[in-house]
Amino acid sequence: MNLWPPELKQMLTPETQVQLLSMTEADLEAVLAVEQSAYSHAWTLGNFKDALKAGYVAHRLVAGEQLVGYFVAMQVIDEVHLLNITVAPPFQRQGWARCLMQSLSLWSQAHGANWLWLEVRESNAPALNLYQSFGFQKVGLRKDYYPAGRTTRESAVVMSMSLKA
Repeated sequence: MNLWPPELKQMLTPETQVQLLSMTEADLEAVLAVEQSAYSHAWTLGNFKDALKAGYVAHRLVAGEQLVGYFVAMQVIDEVHLLNITVAPPFQRQGWARCLMQSLSLWSQAHGANWLWLEVRESNAPALNLYQSFGFQKVGLRKDYYPAGRTTRESAVVMSMSLKA
């Protein structure tokens, strides 16, 4: 099975090294380009800079020179809150989000967290399915949490997952 989209086939081969790396300010131009290609209401450059400045965990997944995806999360005592997880559109539906979630889970456990938390758009069925298959449970709903248009909002499903063995 070929995991690489046809347009990337010449740049990436099955031998391409895949790495999880810390996100730095030098990476933000590429991160922002992926963010804007993936979402109608994308994080801004300022959002990413603020997250890095605050010391949030921010990792990017790269295959060769290609940015596959990334996540940003913040730890508060024994909980980690996933703030942003994104897979570049050419790499979606190939298991990379699951790789990023597994990386976040392992990082969280290594840093003493007992719980993972996140919010997801109520309409985002693929993400809801991924999170539930990963072990997250729906625990609440935040009404009108996300912008959905110029004058409309969308609710967020609040989910959590225990990291205790």
